[in-house]
Amino acid sequence: MIGNPHFLTGQGDDISPDIEKLETPEGELHLRFFLPSGIELALPATGIKEVMNQPPDRITPIPNASPLLLGTLNLRGQVIWVADLGQFLGDPVALNTQRAEIPVIAVEDQEIILGLAIDQIGEMGWLPSDQIQAPNNVPDTMTSFILGEWVTKGDPEQCVRLLDQVKILRSARWAT
Repeated sequence: MIGNPHFLTGQGDDISPDIEKLETPEGELHLRFFLPSGIELALPATGIKEVMNQPPDRITPIPNASPLLLGTLNLRGQVIWVADLGQFLGDPVALNTQRAEIPVIAVEDQEIILGLAIDQIGEMGWLPSDQIQAPNNVPDTMTSFILGEWVTKGDPEQCVRLLDQVKILRSARWAT
């Protein structure tokens, strides 16, 4: 087969006409996930260090820390803080920590890592950059952390909001 002069050019009788051409995805790869109230959010895959499910007893509470922080966990020898993302963003529904595992997204920027505890992990998907819109009806507590949103399937009530993980990591809210 390799000795066939048409192998590298894609010409020849051995290529089936039924094979579909692979399409190049458009946009950027994002992880979609949900807060306890059902709000769907997304983070760019480039800023995510790891996605994991952690038993609540592996997250060690730290006394006198910000109420936004659930505690710390050991990520392959590195201790990282775990925050309740919903509470940080002002989500009205509390995160259920009384379950077998809590989904945590570890985000990173310039060697700063923070675990974001969420309600449910969604899927990875290519979200087209040219279809991002200015956010609508975003609560004031979330506004500064939302870059924009994608309206899904033409329903203006159903959207995926894009978060800025750098603004979350560098927020002054952690000091309170």
